[in-house]
Amino acid sequence: MIKINDLPRVKGIYRQNAKIVNWFNVGGNAEILFKPSDCEDLQFFLNEIDKKIPVQILGVASNVIISDDGVKGVLIKLGQEFSKINHQEINNKIIINCGASALCMNVAIYARNFGFSGLEFLSGIPGTIGGAIAMNAGCYGFEIADVLQNAKCLDQSGQIEIINNQDFNFSYRYNSLSKKYFFVEGNFIVNKSSSEEVHAKMHDLQKKREETQPIRAKTGGSTFKNPHNHKAWQLIDGIGFRGKKNGDAQFSEKHCNFLINTGNAKSQDLIDLANQAISEVKKKYGIILELEIKYIK
Repeated sequence: MIKINDLPRVKGIYRQNAKIVNWFNVGGNAEILFKPSDCEDLQFFLNEIDKKIPVQILGVASNVIISDDGVKGVLIKLGQEFSKINHQEINNKIIINCGASALCMNVAIYARNFGFSGLEFLSGIPGTIGGAIAMNAGCYGFEIADVLQNAKCLDQSGQIEIINNQDFNFSYRYNSLSKKYFFVEGNFIVNKSSSEEVHAKMHDLQKKREETQPIRAKTGGSTFKNPHNHKAWQLIDGIGFRGKKNGDAQFSEKHCNFLINTGNAKSQDLIDLANQAISEVKKKYGIILELEIKYIK
């Protein structure tokens, strides 16, 4: 068992056996939760920590299932110091810079307020910029790869690197660097528009999302990635899993690629139900569904 005294002496805050607030409202505690005071504090921590101790980073836990046994090692939670948003014009390009803990919705609202277009789709992503970069998040035909100029990252030893879009090797809900780096800032290219036009686009996206997704349930976004040339929800529907339950875990009636916690589900209830769907889809269609949601332990 890791003790706080075993860890580097940081300016930020450590908490032992800390509750992890997440959208599914499931899972155990973090063995150690670390909230760095700023980027330098995080760099120091990464440089000094015993590399045998597992270290993970978490945003607002909007697309994760936390293990019932909790998270071993140190879980990093970025706070307000990593949520700043600003913009500048460089070589006739407007760049919005935002910290990794900035909510995607807040970045979309910032762009709207200044009349910048291109980030409207972020209003449909219930998470943070760091998590969105890590998974190349997207919706309604747009994704992070379309708008990211570069990102400020820390390697496992706390060294800063600025990584350009083309070096991420982005593909659908994937980049090749997420296991190597911690993302602390992103720079996004936007276009001049008007607040009214951007607001109208965001309104349409929000309306569509509310009509089609169980956004008021205890959920975590899309459960499975869409297989090539297929929609995950159609495959789940095709095996009769719309509304399928396992205890208090359920595939949503409204959008069956969303797992929901209808009451007091355990993490294992959700994972078991997801695995049932994977098995049945493979059996019926010969297609292997891949989780989009992250399982953290």
